[in-house]
Amino acid sequence: MQFPPFPPIVRAMQLTLLKSKLHRATVTGASVDYTGSMTISEDIAEAVGLLRYERILVSNMANGARFETYVIYGPRGTGVIELNGATAHLGAVGDRLTIMNFAQMTAEEAAHHRPRVAILDESNNIVRCEAGVLSRFEEMFA
Repeated sequence: MQFPPFPPIVRAMQLTLLKSKLHRATVTGASVDYTGSMTISEDIAEAVGLLRYERILVSNMANGARFETYVIYGPRGTGVIELNGATAHLGAVGDRLTIMNFAQMTAEEAAHHRPRVAILDESNNIVRCEAGVLSRFEEMFA
């Protein structure tokens, strides 16, 4: 089922939608003395379109902490997910994380947008990649 067109006021707005998500990433290291950021294995970041220095929102499934930082690439193929700087206090090796980032777009762009999602196993191997997941609301009208 198609949604009705957006009214003119909504078409002019910039909406913020999920762009990329790494689901159940496992923390492999934490370095308080590093200057900041989160190190993510380059191949894992590229799988969902995360760019170097891009802002991310992280939620820790073990302790409920949520924080923002930015991406730096770690060596390709290593599966590294490392908390750096102050964020190292918000998680421990073995914690499972959801790493998200968002993009702004017009309502017309949003109507066709689907986020890139990668589900990871406990060793940070990509188990499944999805080019977007329908929300429960969208499923009701599918």
